[in-house]
Amino acid sequence: MTKPVYTLQNGAPVTQDEISTTAGRRGPLTFDNIHLFEKLAHFNRERIPERVVHARGSAAHGTFTLTQSLSDLSIADFLQQEGQQTQVFLRFSTVAGGQDSADYVRDVRGFALRFYTQQGNYDIVGNNTPVFFIRDPLKFPDFIHSQKKDPRTNLPNPAHHFEFWAHHPQSLHQVTILMSDRGIPKSYRHLNGYGSHTLSLYNAKGERVWVKWHFKTNQGIANLSGEEAARQAPFAAQQDLVSSIDNGDFPSWTVKIQVMSEAEARQYRINPFDLTKVWPHQDFPLRTIGTLELNRNVDNYFAETEQVTFSPSNLVPGTGVSPDKVLQGRLFAYADAHRYRVGTNHNQLPVNSPRCPVNHLQRDGAMAGMGCPVHQGAGVNFSPNHRGDAPVAAPALAEPPMPLESDAWLGQFDDQDSDNFSQAGDLFRLFDDAHKNRLAANIAGGLSQASPDVQALMLAQFEKADPDYRARVEAALAKLA
Repeated sequence: MTKPVYTLQNGAPVTQDEISTTAGRRGPLTFDNIHLFEKLAHFNRERIPERVVHARGSAAHGTFTLTQSLSDLSIADFLQQEGQQTQVFLRFSTVAGGQDSADYVRDVRGFALRFYTQQGNYDIVGNNTPVFFIRDPLKFPDFIHSQKKDPRTNLPNPAHHFEFWAHHPQSLHQVTILMSDRGIPKSYRHLNGYGSHTLSLYNAKGERVWVKWHFKTNQGIANLSGEEAARQAPFAAQQDLVSSIDNGDFPSWTVKIQVMSEAEARQYRINPFDLTKVWPHQDFPLRTIGTLELNRNVDNYFAETEQVTFSPSNLVPGTGVSPDKVLQGRLFAYADAHRYRVGTNHNQLPVNSPRCPVNHLQRDGAMAGMGCPVHQGAGVNFSPNHRGDAPVAAPALAEPPMPLESDAWLGQFDDQDSDNFSQAGDLFRLFDDAHKNRLAANIAGGLSQASPDVQALMLAQFEKADPDYRARVEAALAKLA
């Protein structure tokens, strides 16, 4: 078998790759070390800015198989026929830590899923929890800053975590999940995924429904205690995912949705667009629609896992968003982050490139035409025009108008007095006594480092969720005093 010739980036053959050119045996380098300079220059540029959140991730390719047609709810091409399959790419991640963090920290896990449909890429960018810490995107940078390393010491500071949560009671539901036994998944295969946000679907009649996506692990939920997590290798979750797929043990999830009509949303006792709330299953039952399987590891971690650019703004006909305020903020923030971090033509990278024809009028920019030259053709780049071969819009696929509150007035509407405690209390009461004590101990470990004022604010929140919740946290704090 003839081996390929090793070349420079311009295609010229490399004669040897072991020794630099010098002026004599012990002399300095000369300036015609073209191969050396090319290697060093590229090496200096091998990394791109890491994600501000979800920096540490693991991903794999797979397949979504539809087992129940949703043609009554959506015109989306991948939701029409039972048995049809759609290629997917799924990235798991921790949220707060950087690339230098470990797989087994107590943190929310990202669950970002891309469907490569025949009408474009559809992304569901969620987590392993059905709720989140905030309901207004204005607070997202503050929340993340509070979870990151202390700006002075560059060390984790739990006091900052609780100081933010103490001033934002809407976080209590998510805090209760995070500090419970669910806070450290055993592996990426043993966690559920959630779209978290309220999203939407619309059908050929122009009828919209609100939906919540759920991905239930078929491996069973499994978690680690803090002590067990401390004994794990920092990269063990990624190793587990890679090894299981390499060995043919393909992880899978049962895909379910909850459905709410527009009429039900207007009358429902809970704001259906509040990211800190769940829809009770007794009111909106789960409907099984398919299976998600991961069956192929990435070929190159950087090219795929690091450069994949998910965004909730990646929608296809038949899918839409909702008035969820945090989701609305992410529609801008995610796509903007990708243009900064990867580049304006990030969608031309193979992992991001749609698996269908792409015809738009955007041209040029860094790396234009890379990997997918069809995006940057020689055709007209403005609209309207009279060219016979120019792309045209498809108004028949348009989303129906989004309903707004009647007689709505522009303003800043404070929802701090919303019910922030009932669902956290309901969750707490689902735990047995031993679980409640572990929850309290996990909270006390970080809360003990906060100021007395912050401790008092948090204890008041626990009291409103359930008096026993407060009592157990107080007892756990007393043991650490």
